[in-house]
Amino acid sequence: MASSSLNGPAAADRRSEFRNKKPKPENRDESELLTVPDGWKEPAFSKEDNPRGLLEESSFATLFPKYREAYLKECWPLVQKALNEHHINATLDLIEGSMTVCTTKKTFDPYIIIRARDLIKLLARSVSFEQAVRILQDDVACDIIKIGSLVRNKERFVKRRQRLIGPKGSTLKALELLTNCYIMVQGNTVSVIGPFSGLKETLMIKRELAKDSELRSQSWERFLPQFKHKNVNKRKEPKKKTVKKEYTPFPPPQPESQIDKELASGEYFLKASQKKRQKMEAIKAKQAEALSKRQEERNKAFIPPKEKPVVKPKEASTENKIDVAAIKEKVKKAKNKKLGALSAEEVKLKMEADEKKKKKKK
Repeated sequence: MASSSLNGPAAADRRSEFRNKKPKPENRDESELLTVPDGWKEPAFSKEDNPRGLLEESSFATLFPKYREAYLKECWPLVQKALNEHHINATLDLIEGSMTVCTTKKTFDPYIIIRARDLIKLLARSVSFEQAVRILQDDVACDIIKIGSLVRNKERFVKRRQRLIGPKGSTLKALELLTNCYIMVQGNTVSVIGPFSGLKETLMIKRELAKDSELRSQSWERFLPQFKHKNVNKRKEPKKKTVKKEYTPFPPPQPESQIDKELASGEYFLKASQKKRQKMEAIKAKQAEALSKRQEERNKAFIPPKEKPVVKPKEASTENKIDVAAIKEKVKKAKNKKLGALSAEEVKLKMEADEKKKKKKK
């Protein structure tokens, strides 16, 4: 009994220490733990995972521009069909210019309403239905990047956007091949649809380095090109170009003053009364010219318009005159012709003539 009582507390301590000991994890790099293994795919969310459905209704709405109205009318039945498979209602309001999606009692996936919201946003940004409907898949993501606020100058923004597209869309096509994403540039936004990793990859160097298992977890900054920023602004040419005159050492002649002009015309030597009389005469002459112009404009309303010359009717040509004598001869010939059935004698003669013709042929 004594031995059992002494060994009891020591054994209990050993058991508690053994229980508290946890297996130490193996020494692994954090980069290996964060990387997704190749070929791994997340299991699809089914109705069995959420048999009771959602408690409350969720909805999202977005506006669309006027030029998208015709296309959305055509493809809206396809949009409703695609969303009804996930038990999502979709409505198109052409009066307000908006699209709305909302959950129903049968909706079991809580995240599908977020994907439906992204679908209508992509449709509003001129993405085709065939590309936008891919967002309903689990392994596809999207991003709408606003590029309008990056540059203040509108001309510079248009040039940079054209540089992003490239000649005949070659640059945009290269980006799509590198990132495995669909890229759509429209107005002040860029819509991107593709896998999560493709949304972040933008350089061919990254893709080549990712193939090497040793370099996958290292920093790639030493491989990336480094460019020096040069702020070279092209001077804008002015609209009105001033042509420089030829240099001459002599200064330009001084303009004539009012006194010089009066001396040249002889007005300087006239008296004040004579000058006043000349001014009054000039004013009266201008008034008389204005009065005569007004009178001419008023008299225009009373001037009769020019009448068109009377055209005499042309005499009938001799060729078109009716030949009465020729018509009378035709009528006489028509009267001489016999009308109706042939007489008995004429019939006999005709029969004999026919028989003779038949004999000759034989």
